[in-house]
Amino acid sequence: MTQEEIDQLQEMALRVREHIIRLSTDGGCFTGASLSCADLIVYLYNRFLNVGPHNFDAPDRDYLFLSKGHDVPALYGTFVELGWLAAERLGNHLKTNDFIYWHPNRAIPGIEFHSGSLGHLPSVAVGVALDCKLRGLDNRVVVITGDGELDEGTVWEALQVAAAKKLDNLLFIVDRNHFQANIRTEELIPLEPLAPKFEAFGGRVRRVDGHDFAALEAGLRALSDGGGSGKPAVLIADTIRGRGLPSIQERADRWFCNFSHEEVAALLDELHGARQAEIASEALIVR
Repeated sequence: MTQEEIDQLQEMALRVREHIIRLSTDGGCFTGASLSCADLIVYLYNRFLNVGPHNFDAPDRDYLFLSKGHDVPALYGTFVELGWLAAERLGNHLKTNDFIYWHPNRAIPGIEFHSGSLGHLPSVAVGVALDCKLRGLDNRVVVITGDGELDEGTVWEALQVAAAKKLDNLLFIVDRNHFQANIRTEELIPLEPLAPKFEAFGGRVRRVDGHDFAALEAGLRALSDGGGSGKPAVLIADTIRGRGLPSIQERADRWFCNFSHEEVAALLDELHGARQAEIASEALIVR
């Protein structure tokens, strides 16, 4: 991946975060969690998945299931930036005249399945991956889970079935932002060491920085190179809740947010200020 391509992804991710912040008012949304997975979703739809308006209904398309459905602002923001969803429709958030609300709805083109109740979509993804295998297709089937979601036994049951059925076309991605709702995961039900657990359940595992596009590419390429191994793949992406907004980063009380319009304007300024500081820091490192 070239630096120019990384820069383009970073700029798109910045715009997606703008959409997330704007959705965090007039009823609010799950801001902190959505900001943590924005880079993951931007990367997947730009560099990994073969899916778009040209093949939304094609049997050989790739599939993405957002099991942590409360992160849908990041998904809809990405759809807007890709030109799949009209930007003005985000203004219908939580209104009765559209389907833009706190969780994914299949009435939006590109959404494969409703989600919201955590732990359900890994099993759906296993079923789709198995169906693709039985039909001799080589689709990629991706399911994004939260780390707190891993407390649901259905996640591990799905992985066991995937390993038993040798579903090496299936990829689990864990948004490892270290928070579950309003508490740190390790303070509630500790998850670490996480990679060995996935390996014990039959997965091929890589762990990367979920905000580093080059690292995401390298990690997913390594897992893709293992295709045909008969093992489902697992990417643990270490992320930061509230990424891009220092004032709310890693705060337990910033899972769901409902800001005033004035606060939204201030947060947009903060987002751009933080990005400029990041660019300046990267320039110093290069020198």
